This record gives sequence, structure tokens and C-alpha cells, in this order.
Amino acid sequence: MAAHQEVREEWWNDHRHEYDLYTSAFAREEAAEGNPELAAARLALLDSIPVLPTTEEVDDIAGNLLEGGLIPAKAATDAFHIAVSAVHGMDFLLTWNCTHIHNLSIIRRVERICAAAGYACPVICSPDDLLPPFKP
Repeated sequence: MAAHQEVREEWWNDHRHEYDLYTSAFAREEAAEGNPELAAARLALLDSIPVLPTTEEVDDIAGNLLEGGLIPAKAATDAFHIAVSAVHGMDFLLTWNCTHIHNLSIIRRVERICAAAGYACPVICSPDDLLPPFKP
């Protein structure tokens, strides 16, 4: 957990400016959870990032991801993260969620569901995937 936090901070501080960042209402809701002081700090970081709207297409793709249990109902927000990023043509979906989002055992099925709806699934990755290569 500490290593993830370190990588997340390095990416945020040193590399986020290399990308056009977007967020969603779902990410903002998750950022608002937990310790009120930490939540306020997370929300402040998101304040300047445009929020992608939830559309009927987002709802449809999320529903398809949830249908049949590919993503379980208890993790419905994870389906919406994927759907929002696909519908809005994001290149990457950045996450540490390796259970229901950055999960290689389901990614091909997720990609097929997005494609069947007419959208490309973004590259799903974690912050360490977007760090520059190590140079000795």
C-alpha cells in the first residue's frame, strides 16, 4: 500500500501534466469517502479536472458489464468507471483497482462488451504503468 501511494504521488506530481486528465462523478463520489480531511484534499485535487458526463450510453455499457456478473453488482461503480471512459473515448483508465477494473482475467470480455456497443475500451492501467522507464 505504501509503495502504491509513493508511485501515485510521483505520477501525480511529476507526470500528470503530460496527459489531459478527466474524471467522472463516480470518481468524485469515491474521493469524497472516508476521512473528511483526506477526502477534502482528494476533492481539491480533482477540482480543476473536467468531469465527463454520464449518458444513456454509459448506463447501457455499465449494465452490460454488470449483466451476468462479469463485474459484480456490489462493484457497480467499477462498471461505470469503465463505461464513462469508453463512451468518452479516453485513451487510458488509470486505476489501482485490480479486482474489477485492472484485471487481466476479464479485460478481453470487457473490451468485447465495449466494442459491441460501438466503443473502444481504453487501456486500463495503474500509475506505475505510466511512469517513464527506469534509467540506471
